[in-house]
Amino acid sequence: MATIFWKELADHLGSKRFFILSLIILVVAGTSVYLGVQAFRENPENVGENAYLLLFTTAQSGLPSFLSFLAFFGPLLAVLLGFDAINSEFTKGTVSRILSQPIYRDAWINGKFLAGMATLGLTVLSIVLLIFGLGLFALGFPPDIGEFARLILFVVVAIIYLGFWLALGLLYSVLFRQTASSALAAVATWLFFTLFLYMIAGVIADQLAPIRSDSTASDLLRNQSVRDFVLRFSPVALFEEATLPILVPTYRGLSLLALLTRTDMPTSPLSLGQSLLIGWPQLVGLLALTSVCFAVAYLVFMRREIRTT
Repeated sequence: MATIFWKELADHLGSKRFFILSLIILVVAGTSVYLGVQAFRENPENVGENAYLLLFTTAQSGLPSFLSFLAFFGPLLAVLLGFDAINSEFTKGTVSRILSQPIYRDAWINGKFLAGMATLGLTVLSIVLLIFGLGLFALGFPPDIGEFARLILFVVVAIIYLGFWLALGLLYSVLFRQTASSALAAVATWLFFTLFLYMIAGVIADQLAPIRSDSTASDLLRNQSVRDFVLRFSPVALFEEATLPILVPTYRGLSLLALLTRTDMPTSPLSLGQSLLIGWPQLVGLLALTSVCFAVAYLVFMRREIRTT
């Protein structure tokens, strides 16, 4: 499996599509950090605790925050690494030649998946370290231990989130014979979870808990609760709910108490352990989705007939 892993890792890091998407994410991340630092310089009173975390969650000048951008465009990078990992080998006719070597099927697909995860991990870690370095250069002081620990956890959660999309792309690569079909299915799934499901959640919430001119606070809360429940079927929403408690220490989650207390009243920051408790269910959900997608792809591939001619 080590041979497959290193070979696939080299192919990923040297591909043009990976370079282009990584460059786009890198440019947007650098621009967001630059604008955030400029805002800190214009308003020095805002530079206080958790300044480094704000670089990842603050949107400036119409640009989304790095967290929002990663949640939206990060899946594209992961899908591109997996949508043709298997069916392209069948199209080229190289599967029988590869598996005729002393290489087992499970080692082959496991090596491909691990190489994709390593590529995504290196990408996320590199961009986060770049943002960290730019912040250190501009702010002039290092983060405290708590901020540094939260950034490490953010990297871990981001890799798990992108791992789901990699596993999904790998699943489509196993299910579909043609790379064009697997690419279309992966992009359609990405659009559904990042765009259409948010619109569907709003429609369902307005139907089950309509908001009228005479609606009370409980009606508004019920409408928001229905919308949040529907959105929890999306890995994008799960990722945002899992990372917000880590990057925003004052985040209280989407519970009824949190919605009732979501005012301008100052709140004390939570400890890292308490923040993890808030985002732990969503993190477990991401892990479960990733495991299920890869397990299905693994089982289908192991049962597929591979002919030598």
